[in-house]
Amino acid sequence: MRTFAKTLAASIVCGAAALAAAAPAYAQRASLADRVAVLEQRAANNQANVDLLNQVTQLKSEVQALRSQVEELQQQNQQLQQSSKNQYLDLDGRLNQLEGSAPAAAPAPAAAAPKPAAAPPPHAAAQDRPPTVYGDAGTVAQSADERSAYDVAFNALKAGLYADSARMFQAFIETYPNGTYTPNALYWLGESYYVTQNYQLALVQFQALYERYPTHDKAPGALLKMGLSQQGLRQVDAAERTLGEVVSRFPGTDAARAASDRLNALQLGRLR
Repeated sequence: MRTFAKTLAASIVCGAAALAAAAPAYAQRASLADRVAVLEQRAANNQANVDLLNQVTQLKSEVQALRSQVEELQQQNQQLQQSSKNQYLDLDGRLNQLEGSAPAAAPAPAAAAPKPAAAPPPHAAAQDRPPTVYGDAGTVAQSADERSAYDVAFNALKAGLYADSARMFQAFIETYPNGTYTPNALYWLGESYYVTQNYQLALVQFQALYERYPTHDKAPGALLKMGLSQQGLRQVDAAERTLGEVVSRFPGTDAARAASDRLNALQLGRLR
């Protein structure tokens, strides 16, 4: 009986020892499984990060491409503006020459008896007479003072002195509210504000130009700049409507093409 008891006790001791040895092994297997799960989760997170980085890189490339297009359009717009100004000045100079030579070409009446005439004042010439008004009904004859004041303001703009050009163009408009160069002054006043990102004041000038001189050669550009100013003010819906109006009212013009490109960019931005 004692032998049986000893044998039973020995078996119990061995079983307990085996269970004690198996417990750490099970715990080790469970710990290993947890570590594998953590590593798999990290790998999944890393892949998500890689995908996100690729998307960010692609978006950066697209933004850079759009910026390049905008810079190119701005450069083309500046060239067109300069070309329009040169053409305007050339036409204006020719008109002044024609007006100045008109009195000399008029024959004197044959039957008129000669009368003693007073000598003309020094430096008096035909170009001093008020020239015929051309273009919009609101414009009047150009004077030397008006031309000089406009050139001073425009030179400040070309030199990048935008605060000075804005002040000068504003003074010009106040002095010559219906002058020959008033539409141009309104446009460049708006441009002086626009390049300094003062979009609200720029919008006011471009809108005034478009409403007062809807048939002027700067009207398409003014309407385009209205849309761009609205975009700068984050008035996206209004900007889209204005740019669409440029396309519909002035089809085939450079302003319409620039408006179409910017409109497509805005609509593309909405889809992202």
